[in-house]
Amino acid sequence: MRPAREHATNTGQTYMITSATWERRPLFRNERWARLLIDTLYHYRESVYLLHEFVIMPDHFHVLLTPKRSLEKAVQFIKGGFSYRAKKELGSNLEVWQKGFSDHRMRDAGDYLRHVDYIRQNPVRKNLCERAGEYPYCSAGAGIELDPVPQGLKPTLVDGSYGTPEGAPFQSSRSDAAETAPFQSKAPSSVEKAPFQNKSGKIAS
Repeated sequence: MRPAREHATNTGQTYMITSATWERRPLFRNERWARLLIDTLYHYRESVYLLHEFVIMPDHFHVLLTPKRSLEKAVQFIKGGFSYRAKKELGSNLEVWQKGFSDHRMRDAGDYLRHVDYIRQNPVRKNLCERAGEYPYCSAGAGIELDPVPQGLKPTLVDGSYGTPEGAPFQSSRSDAAETAPFQSKAPSSVEKAPFQNKSGKIAS
């Protein structure tokens, strides 16, 4: 039985969030798009949330974060901020995101570790790479700067192993407010539009 849904507005809690592209278009197969989303994640880090892990898949993303305001506001800044920059810096008028997002609150250290592993291994499971650290759009890579594990969720690591979850549970789905967020962007660059194939795909489970 699925746990009861929560209204995820409390700060200080850590969540895994997932959001998909409009009609599951694989927009983030394009390197410029993927790297712009990563840059957007880091732009709001510290001011809006703490960033613990992330992976940018071709048609969706997973992020493990601790919001400093509300979870809904954190996701609004990520998605709205990226949409704003995609229009200004990539010259795109495409609809970027599906409405809403899925979230799961971390219960304890074991739950946290399972979701870290889920995020890192997602590209491997989808045959995008052989090892998690080889995927360029994931926090598993070397030299990626992340915020530390929240104090209450710090696990006892054994041989650096995180274990492999059978699947990451998502508790609730929410609709974002506006798809825009204030963002002071750099001067727009002349970048070509990202090609996409209009096909659908499911978020990895």
